[in-house]
Amino acid sequence: MTPSVRESAAPPRLPRTARYGLAGAAGMVFVGGSVAVSGHLADAPLFTVQAARYGVACLLLLGYARWAGTPVHRPRGREWLWLLGVTLTGLVIFNVALIQGSRHAEPAVIGVAVACVPIVLAAVGPLLEGRRPAARVLAAAVVVTAGAALVQGLGRTDATGVAWAAVTFACEAAFTLLAVPVLGRHGPLGVSVHATWLGAVVFAAIGLTVEGPGAVTRLHLDDVLAGAYLAVLVTAVAFLLWYTCVAGIGSGPAGLLTGVAPIAAAATGMALGAPSPAPLVWLGIATVAAGLALGLSHRPTAPAASTAPAAGARPAAGARPAAGARPRS
Repeated sequence: MTPSVRESAAPPRLPRTARYGLAGAAGMVFVGGSVAVSGHLADAPLFTVQAARYGVACLLLLGYARWAGTPVHRPRGREWLWLLGVTLTGLVIFNVALIQGSRHAEPAVIGVAVACVPIVLAAVGPLLEGRRPAARVLAAAVVVTAGAALVQGLGRTDATGVAWAAVTFACEAAFTLLAVPVLGRHGPLGVSVHATWLGAVVFAAIGLTVEGPGAVTRLHLDDVLAGAYLAVLVTAVAFLLWYTCVAGIGSGPAGLLTGVAPIAAAATGMALGAPSPAPLVWLGIATVAAGLALGLSHRPTAPAASTAPAAGARPAAGARPAAGARPRS
């Protein structure tokens, strides 16, 4: 039968890996761009700003859920532990480690530590999803890590700085891995909502204790603008994009996309007037691109039923859940 004009005029649909990969890459671009923005918060009451950041992000996500008609389920049983783990490691301890680590190590040291995350996600993530790690993705993770390290460069540190870099690395990996068991029932939107409101509560409690209730009155306009950028793009949007990518193609391949963050940071620096990157940085960018091409061309097997979507759950806008999967800072 001859297809109708409407059917023949429909634009071709991107392959699943490309769609979810673009979502994850976009999230990492926002994360990478936050490096320059976060510098404006050096003198701000940090915990108070973070509490406001995650509170605003949660409200935005709830508004999106209402607009999209996507239900946000109440956590139950062990799900509270997984979500608290995501919040405490990926949001709270991670930010504390960044602050403390910066006092003992140059930013490149922390960046290289975070750049090692793709290897952990490629090795451990598939096990949580009910499948074996793929050798091709593991090899690609090593390539991406090497490229990201070249982009970041090496810096000076002491033993304390190394320790905080290790904490940062572990927290960055936990932000993704601890979300895998709850993505099935809650989806990217639900996980993002619960992580942000829990983060707002924890940071508010710390802020009230450490900085006092009057800390909010010490915020300047640039603090508010930087916090707004972090709340909207680096938290609400990036979390949703990242977890959609993780649920869509698996945490192993998604982890490769963390290599996009240092490239985005370098590009943002150039846009803000920094000099053109050195040849080693360009080599690193090419290496990351090669690793992404190697790893994202791998077609993973379907994950176990534990990551399947709940009945009646709806995917995020513009995304469709993969077979057996339910669709990232």
